Amino acid sequence: MYKILKMEGRAKRAHMETVHGNIETPVFMNVGTAAAIKGAVSTEDLQQIGTQVELSNTYHLHVRPGDEVVKKMGGLHKFMVWDKPILTDSGGFQVFSLAGLRKIKEEGVYFHSHVDGRKIFMGPEESMQIQSNLASTIAMLSTSAVECGRARYVQNSVDRTARWLQRCKNKMQELNQREDTINKHQLLFGINQGAIYEDIRIDHAKRISEMNLDGYAVGGLAVGESHEEMYHILDEVVPYLPKDKPTYLMGVGTPANILEGVERGIDFFDCVYPSRNGRHGHVYTNHGKMNLFNQKYELDPRPIEEGCQCRRAVTTAEPTSVIC
Repeated sequence: MYKILKMEGRAKRAHMETVHGNIETPVFMNVGTAAAIKGAVSTEDLQQIGTQVELSNTYHLHVRPGDEVVKKMGGLHKFMVWDKPILTDSGGFQVFSLAGLRKIKEEGVYFHSHVDGRKIFMGPEESMQIQSNLASTIAMLSTSAVECGRARYVQNSVDRTARWLQRCKNKMQELNQREDTINKHQLLFGINQGAIYEDIRIDHAKRISEMNLDGYAVGGLAVGESHEEMYHILDEVVPYLPKDKPTYLMGVGTPANILEGVERGIDFFDCVYPSRNGRHGHVYTNHGKMNLFNQKYELDPRPIEEGCQCRRAVTTAEPTSVIC
């Protein structure tokens, strides 16, 4: 169940109930691509920083350790010892990024694994089966690679994605009725595509809105497009997505991107930005961006952010430092 609690313009605060717990939106999803956050961020850390939803990747988990292995371990929640909602990305970005290792046909995508080169086929039905094995809370549509390029190419890719969405929906309905399915209440989000062509985007939004899915994402706006192009597409497209369903801007982003997205009616966000930047010593504060690898901070005993509510780590040195 998804319920809007308050709106200001298009910005909204909403409450979503799932089989793995409630989600208060707007919400940022921490990215644990292979069921773990890079940089030694544990599940306990996620709990302590108030993470509501964790995101993992279908393609990467299928390649290693294997979705069948995860299913035998009781699903992703038991595999990573996490009792809150999980969203599994369908692997569409990998379809986009592994251009030299894949071939797209009507039936699905043929891959060569980036790990060991073995052949992999992933169609809509296979993607749903993998995500069902993972037993995530929310599964994402398996998408065709919609790359920036000629409008005709983009239109053909979007049309194929729309056909795949119906196949995903049919397969999920079947899987959720099987006795051996771990999560029989798995939700399905569709994805709006169309590169930077607003007419293609709007038409696709109208088509997928008719399918009465559990939520709707806007994809393909974090793969090289400018921020201005992204904001323009959101302005044009979000009004054509269902008002009574959650909206998700995939792969975004920076604090500024998130605020702009919320203003345009987005509920869900995800990005590797926090963990990636953290591993490289970059942090965002109320007084600007800091690079903690700069020599001037080597012996600086002050907390990163004065007044921060982050968990404090006691060390042998005084004063206490803050882990942000």
